[in-house]
Amino acid sequence: MEHLLNKQVIDIEISGIRKFFNMVSDIDDLISFTIGQPDFPTPEHVKLAGIRSIEEDFTSYTHNAGYFELRKAASEFVLKKYGLTYRPEDEIIVTVGASEAIDIALRTILTEDDEVILPGPIYPGYEPIIRICGGIPVHIDTRDSQFKLTAEKIKPYITDKTKCIILPYPSNPTGVSLSEQEIKEIASLLKNKDIFIIADEIYSELVYDNPHYSLASELREQTIVINGLSKSHSMTGWRVGFLFADQSLCKHFLKVHQYNVSCISSISQKAAFEALTTGIDDAKLMREEYFKRREYVSSRLSEMCLNYVKPDGAFYFFVKIPENFSTSSFDFALDLANKAKVAVVPGSAFSKYGEGYFRLSYACSTEVLQKGLDRLETYLNSI
Repeated sequence: MEHLLNKQVIDIEISGIRKFFNMVSDIDDLISFTIGQPDFPTPEHVKLAGIRSIEEDFTSYTHNAGYFELRKAASEFVLKKYGLTYRPEDEIIVTVGASEAIDIALRTILTEDDEVILPGPIYPGYEPIIRICGGIPVHIDTRDSQFKLTAEKIKPYITDKTKCIILPYPSNPTGVSLSEQEIKEIASLLKNKDIFIIADEIYSELVYDNPHYSLASELREQTIVINGLSKSHSMTGWRVGFLFADQSLCKHFLKVHQYNVSCISSISQKAAFEALTTGIDDAKLMREEYFKRREYVSSRLSEMCLNYVKPDGAFYFFVKIPENFSTSSFDFALDLANKAKVAVVPGSAFSKYGEGYFRLSYACSTEVLQKGLDRLETYLNSI
């Protein structure tokens, strides 16, 4: 019966990140720098809020968009943090992680043969959805622009079929972000054009050198902001995301969301409310620790004479594989895992423009980082 399935689904593949992680996870004594999973526990007060919601029988369906108090808290959070204004009544949807927010946004705006511009390298979670929707992903090589999708880069790729541009900053896998000036230049290019922008800002609370600046500050009506609590509050398993958009768009996203999941877990919503109110600055301590780790990893990679663009957000380094290793990034990563017992993600998992690189996540303790980087250094010296 497989031949009767949607061809677009048959043709897509499982994420290269997960595929590689699953392949090497059984290696004994493996140090893994693969999955983007914060190593901090969910804050205690947030966990207790989830427990209380069960004890108080807050276990029924909520409003499709999320219960109102949570949407109000989300509205106040982005206003305080980023100066963004969204009405809790009709411009915010609470989603099953940022992933569902991306899914419902793309499924609502895309039709057959619409083009979607993306930076390359890029997190692999966008292209499959675009293809399932019948859209055409258009990757732009950002390797010569510090991995930044700038206005100058975007302009030559805009056609009469361009429906959407995805700006995932701070970036997974590179950790780089866009400055306020770079955002304003993109806004100037796209203003008054019939083009949506999906601003995936899931790492917005994990920035180190400059404050996060959202394109929605410049092009509110065209911009769909994606965010969530997985990275900022170490709540990956709670699956809480947010979609922020103008009411004229949000009412249509809500239809797709409603028929997809009805609403997200009521228990997770109560925990999310606690995170956005009492825990509004919970990311601060994590961010400070990630900053220290970033500095440590940066110094170690430089000592190894490895080339990279220093990240200013998230918790990843995207590192150039030494030229004396002539095979693919996948083979490099597999050899490293087998011989040195260190797992990184091959750059090919992040589009063809990631080939020749590997992603290293520093969302683990300094002790683990030191041990793993010692192994990486020994391995590199051996080749």
